[in-house]
Amino acid sequence: MRTEQGIAIVDRDEDGVDRAFRADVLAGLRQQQKAVPARWFYDEVGSQLFEQITGLEEYYPTRAETEILQARGTEFADLIGPDRAVVEFGSGSSVKTPLLLETIEPAAYVPLDISGDFLRESAAALGEKFPGLPVYPVEADFMRRVTLPDDVAPLKKLGFFPGSTIGNMVPRTAVDLLRSMRATLGADDGEAPLLLIGMDLVKDASTLEAAYDDSQGVTAAFNLNLVHRINRELDGTIPVDAFAHVARWNDDFARIEMHLEAKRDIAFEVSGRRFFMRKGETIHTENSHKFTRRSANILLLAGGWTPLERWLDKGERFSLILARATEHRDAP
Repeated sequence: MRTEQGIAIVDRDEDGVDRAFRADVLAGLRQQQKAVPARWFYDEVGSQLFEQITGLEEYYPTRAETEILQARGTEFADLIGPDRAVVEFGSGSSVKTPLLLETIEPAAYVPLDISGDFLRESAAALGEKFPGLPVYPVEADFMRRVTLPDDVAPLKKLGFFPGSTIGNMVPRTAVDLLRSMRATLGADDGEAPLLLIGMDLVKDASTLEAAYDDSQGVTAAFNLNLVHRINRELDGTIPVDAFAHVARWNDDFARIEMHLEAKRDIAFEVSGRRFFMRKGETIHTENSHKFTRRSANILLLAGGWTPLERWLDKGERFSLILARATEHRDAP
């Protein structure tokens, strides 16, 4: 594999701090219900902790999705076809990616990730497995439209978004992301791109809560690492030991919510701003929405994608959906 020079398009200030990270944290801490978007979990430490989470007994999604990728390779190859550039949104460690690349004969691979060091490490590791395949790692916030490398632009595209990350977003933001993916993949520039996306399914609350509050405390460390990151990158003085990890099922919104709950009254600073939290107050750090077939299809259609095929694991816990970019229409 030839790993082409990566493209870094993260907007940083003179101190090297991601401007969007600072803005999101400060805005979130000013809200009545304090909240920080889940995408900021993934600095290098957070990315490593998440990889540990995927191997936990309680965390079923990775095993279920891997099962689908291993069992349905022939069907993927028939429906997707060869010679597409695979653009992976939030590439992580690319553990699942080889299972896809082995079956579809891609023309190139473009991993997009906001954690640059982790991105380049995973791209290099993938390079050893697929010699001869051009790889173009792009450090970018894929929540917005990303300009792909020039060599990739004329190729047919397959977007790959595994892991049910789409469930971390409230519906409005999820639809915005699906539309920006459509733009990134050049939906209006030629042949309609395809999208292979993972979505976790609604199931009993006890299984879901255990998956996000494991017995070894890895998910708790993952959640608390966000505080460490704020302290390190934004000159924060937040007492990490003042918070407890909380995961709970919200049936009204069909989602698991993760929070950091203050165990005592605390005052702290972030980027020179003062904040105060009372005991029991929380910082809402993640949603993980779960889907039915109908809710998944509605979300995709709202984002400009028409579902083509849907696969489940044997336990019917997780789904992978293949969709095609929908042409703009002025009528139903």
